[in-house]
Amino acid sequence: MKRNLHRFASITLAAAMALGAASAIAQVTVGGAMMYPTKDIIDNAVNSKDHTTLVAAVKAAGLVDTLKGPGPFTVFAPTNKAFAALPAGTVDTLLKPENKDKLTTILTYHVVAGNMDSKMLMKAIKDGKGTASLKTVSGGTLTAKSSGKKVMITDENGGTANVTIADVKQSNGVIHVVDKVLLPK
Repeated sequence: MKRNLHRFASITLAAAMALGAASAIAQVTVGGAMMYPTKDIIDNAVNSKDHTTLVAAVKAAGLVDTLKGPGPFTVFAPTNKAFAALPAGTVDTLLKPENKDKLTTILTYHVVAGNMDSKMLMKAIKDGKGTASLKTVSGGTLTAKSSGKKVMITDENGGTANVTIADVKQSNGVIHVVDKVLLPK
């Protein structure tokens, strides 16, 4: 009996360790920070050193409370490098209070209602025979395409962003990191 109890305890411990290792592997690092699926989009994004411009823009647009809300939201999150690639002065101009409406439109153009992970995106692309139209919270449309397992998002002006980190799970949705700022018409 004692031997069976010891064996059961050993098996239980091994299973717990294996599950712990699996959950550690499933966590994603973005901008040098761990992203936790128990935190909301904002609480994770503020810790990414690659998204400081995006976080500043979200604050300037007054969207913090919205993105901390229940969602779910799918966010295509441009990196600092993506914002830096815009024409000189664009970000500074957008962050001015008088441009809040334009900034809000651009930021909400990166958000799709729902929790669309990469599997759902790839299914939508397949069902659309190579493309998927995504209606954004701003009312615009993004087009998703794939090449192998790589997903690209194209804006209404023909600009294309690559998803560089997919499926960053949040308590209120999912983030896909992109390498370009997407612009509505």
